[in-house]
Amino acid sequence: MSYFAAATAWLFGAEALMAAGFGFPSADLASPDTLVLVHMVSIGWLSTAMCGALLQFVPVLVSRPLFAENWALPALVLLTAGLIALLCGFLALGGHLPLWLWLLPLGACLLIAGFGLIAADVVLTVQSAKSLDASARFVLVGMASLCVTVALGATFASQLAGYGGAAIDSVLESGVPLHAIAGLGGWLTLTAMGVSYRLLAMFMLSPDVDERQSRVTLFVGALTLCVAVVGGLVAIEAASGLGAVLLWAGVFGLATIALYGRDVIELYRKRKRRQLELNTQMAAYGFLSLLVAAVLGAVLAATGSFAPYAGAFAFLIAFGWLSGLVLAKLHKIVAFLTWLEAYGPVMGRAPMPRVQELVVEARAKKWFGAYFAAVWVATALLLAGEGTLFRVAALAMAVATGGIIHEFVRTRRLTDVAEPLRLPNGVTEPCLLHAR
Repeated sequence: MSYFAAATAWLFGAEALMAAGFGFPSADLASPDTLVLVHMVSIGWLSTAMCGALLQFVPVLVSRPLFAENWALPALVLLTAGLIALLCGFLALGGHLPLWLWLLPLGACLLIAGFGLIAADVVLTVQSAKSLDASARFVLVGMASLCVTVALGATFASQLAGYGGAAIDSVLESGVPLHAIAGLGGWLTLTAMGVSYRLLAMFMLSPDVDERQSRVTLFVGALTLCVAVVGGLVAIEAASGLGAVLLWAGVFGLATIALYGRDVIELYRKRKRRQLELNTQMAAYGFLSLLVAAVLGAVLAATGSFAPYAGAFAFLIAFGWLSGLVLAKLHKIVAFLTWLEAYGPVMGRAPMPRVQELVVEARAKKWFGAYFAAVWVATALLLAGEGTLFRVAALAMAVATGGIIHEFVRTRRLTDVAEPLRLPNGVTEPCLLHAR
């Protein structure tokens, strides 16, 4: 729960900065101010939330206890401290702080330690299983992508701080797209895909996707990353340019999304729960955002105009697909974990509410609708080059996100549970920021 609380705080902060005109599109896509926003979203929000979800659900995926539960708190502290140091380094580059560029490699080292604890905990937990299902395999590939992402990021941080050599300079000059693909496409997207297989099956009472189908999806996704990262590094070393590598990575990426879409449609089609809960309804908007992003990327690449609109494409991936899916699933996850914490100890010994009685879906649905509408409008405004109006859309995103976070707080406080079921004998109100 602490991971989710920290993550949503970073999301709200990033949206508030965008509404204030900080970073892209008011500044260049590669500017230090934009790097602050990018890493607040990618590390502070998405990666922290994903780590929290993995620590909770990897044991469910492999039917084994977490290898080391006591690593969770130091990992969160390291991730938070590392991100703050990294952001301060970017602010120093942008002239907002004294030129303390040593903060960049310091932040990278702390992030390596934090992500290293998470990766080790997850991998060692998965390795203890007798057999691995599709979701667990996706998670392992996601962990490998995380390692690549962190390694490239640490390289860039060292170079920006003035500790790099000629070889590192060439990687920094051309390798940023590889860093983004490994992070957004590998670590975050493939891991989200893997976790979503299990969550959708659980929450919709649907049978798991056929093992052969999911393996093909994973294989093509892993091939996409290999083509992009390995092929990209080889191309940089050979000074041959990234054009052909990124083209093939885009083709395989589209194939991965198509195969994943087939799997998700099968889960929806075979579900036994005909009336979908809000988290699944809103996840569908995240899947729609992924589809639109795929079509947008293909059109931009085909017309030779991807570079000018790369920011809009990445924005839709980060806020429409990934953020939309994570927020939607958190609505259910927070309620489920809160129910387990509050009412699990008295199960069968006292009357208790259902999980769905901890939330008010009709009220939350308005906030989710406002969020997705604001994201889509903001993407359209980026494509149209309307920076001023984009700030209005970003403000709407921040307001909607604040509303969603308020729903999470109400869930943790059991505010919407009717008396006398709210606190029967033996039940205590959960702590807001962590589970007892």
